[in-house]
Amino acid sequence: MITGRVVRTACAVIVTMACAAICLAQPPADVTREEALRVFLDCNSCDFDYLRREIPFVNYVRDRKDAELHILVTTQFTGSGGVEYTFKFIGLGRFEGVDDELRYAAAQTQTSDERRRGYSEILKLGLVRYVTSTAAADNLRLVYRTSGPGNPGAMPPDDPWNFWSFRLRGNGSLNGEASSKSHNVSASAIANRTTEAWKINLSTSLNFHTNQFTLSDGTRLTDDSHDHGVGALIVKSLGNHWSLAGRGRVSSTTFLNQQRAARLAAGVEYDVFPYAESSRRELTVQFTAGVNHFNYLETTIYGKDRETVADGVLLGAMNVRQPWGSSGLSIEAATYFHDVSRHRLVLNGGIDVRLFRGFSLTMDGSVSRIHDQLYLRSEGATDEEILLRRRQLATSYRYRFSVGASYTFGSIFNNVVNTRF
Repeated sequence: MITGRVVRTACAVIVTMACAAICLAQPPADVTREEALRVFLDCNSCDFDYLRREIPFVNYVRDRKDAELHILVTTQFTGSGGVEYTFKFIGLGRFEGVDDELRYAAAQTQTSDERRRGYSEILKLGLVRYVTSTAAADNLRLVYRTSGPGNPGAMPPDDPWNFWSFRLRGNGSLNGEASSKSHNVSASAIANRTTEAWKINLSTSLNFHTNQFTLSDGTRLTDDSHDHGVGALIVKSLGNHWSLAGRGRVSSTTFLNQQRAARLAAGVEYDVFPYAESSRRELTVQFTAGVNHFNYLETTIYGKDRETVADGVLLGAMNVRQPWGSSGLSIEAATYFHDVSRHRLVLNGGIDVRLFRGFSLTMDGSVSRIHDQLYLRSEGATDEEILLRRRQLATSYRYRFSVGASYTFGSIFNNVVNTRF
């Protein structure tokens, strides 16, 4: 009997504490926040925690179907190496048909903090026309800052670099343990000049890799490899849909048995949609023809130490980013003109789509038919080379596929930021 009373008393205490915790966990009612604009922020490259702190006058929801405003954010690189953010405001429910679009260009030299402060200000401006229809409008104030020492305003029209931008990179790594060690050194340099009429890209890279292993019999296996290259691309714009290009490259890579590989090519591209819409949709067809010269490290399976051959590449690509998700598909066909049996077909595709409330499906994959490996060595690869991936092996196909799904349910709101632990 005493035991039963103790149990009942303990249960009562637990229930009371739970109710108290629930009451304490409920914040005071904020009528303004309850009536705030419901926003679904669709951005894969934004600092979501930062935006929730900086823009607290809206309700962030986790599903588009619960929103009154869908903000779709797409990005693409600028000619100077920066990033252009495109904010597409899509009205839903009572704001159906009330759409807008704003852009923010982040410079290459900006830090991540400067970048997120910049696009948060643009996001605030885009929200004003929608928030003015809510109770939060009474707490908003518009501030205009004139140009001054602390706010230089617009960039001067004079550009001493004439649209050229440069990037230098270098890194090295060292790893080791009792039975193995490795070190890598790499460096690269890129120069870009991008205008509406021309696009010029110059690049060079150097990569050295060394791996050492101590085997069970005490012998030491050393693997040295390199991958170097110099490339150039020049593109001439021909209106909103057409462009011409010329490209060249000289490279050297041990993995492909190439002491020196040089290619000079020219091509044409057509985009069904205007290039200005490329951040949200593009459907392009591209054809490139060129001449290649190869000097091989070792004699190939075709008895060649060097050769010069012409090739052609036809590429079709479609990429779409819409409120329902994103998808991409590309088909590439390439062949050597001296022997069309030496060809390659590649199909790449991926989709990320919201099928219904809270449920998203992601699929990604590729399949290749490969008959253009002119560089294969006449001597087969050793077991060590196979295990260490020191040489490209003969194959007539290659495939890759992945699939994933996610389902989210519960509270529709996602306003609170808590970064503890």
